[in-house]
Amino acid sequence: MMKLSTWNQRIARWVAVGLVLLTQSIASANSLAVKLDHAPIDPTDTASLQRGAQHFMNYCMNCHGAQFARFDLLTRLGLTEEQVKKNLILTDAKIADYMTVVLNPKDAKAWFGVPPPDLSVETRVRGSDWIYTYLRSFYRDDNRESGWNNRVFPGVAMPNVLYELQGEQELKPGEGPEGQHHASLILAKPGKMSPQEFDRFTADLVNYLEFMAEPARETRIHIGYFAMIFLVIAFFVARALKHEYWKDVH
Repeated sequence: MMKLSTWNQRIARWVAVGLVLLTQSIASANSLAVKLDHAPIDPTDTASLQRGAQHFMNYCMNCHGAQFARFDLLTRLGLTEEQVKKNLILTDAKIADYMTVVLNPKDAKAWFGVPPPDLSVETRVRGSDWIYTYLRSFYRDDNRESGWNNRVFPGVAMPNVLYELQGEQELKPGEGPEGQHHASLILAKPGKMSPQEFDRFTADLVNYLEFMAEPARETRIHIGYFAMIFLVIAFFVARALKHEYWKDVH
């Protein structure tokens, strides 16, 4: 029999996921007026997934965790446990540990106003196109305490942690009464990467987030194809048997 404490842990985790889904779905309503860019991701591109995993560990896990994913998940990307331990686990965590962060939620709330959300199923909550557009839509805003704002998520508490790579963008409002909805972002100060390189960087990161949210997606799709083929064949076999069984009656 499963111990009560284990049940409590599972219930707490699912409650946390439910709260994330609810709060983030409400917040995403603010971005409906912004046209989202298509995320050029490929779940079969192993090299892209490996780069994305590295980006996630280096730039996201300082604040965001993935409490429903373990580090050994990374071995599904063609990496050995030794490679994961040496290159991707940046703390004293073990290969079988969950991808949690040491950032205290109370400290995070004091610094950012809200605790950084868990990213385990972020792409399933918002969609890969939303995240891809969001990460590329930060701009300087002196009216914000962090000095940053985001066109997709206005008033976001998160600063642009990738500004050294992307550079600094400014928001250029459009003309007319609907100008704010037709505003555009211009690169005011270049970063270490060109716009094309940063787009590829972001696509790799989103590609990994998509994989982490549903690691069995490709397997599920392949099983679905075989199941459909089986059902089609079974249909014709059953139809042929029916005609053979009832041929003397009809």
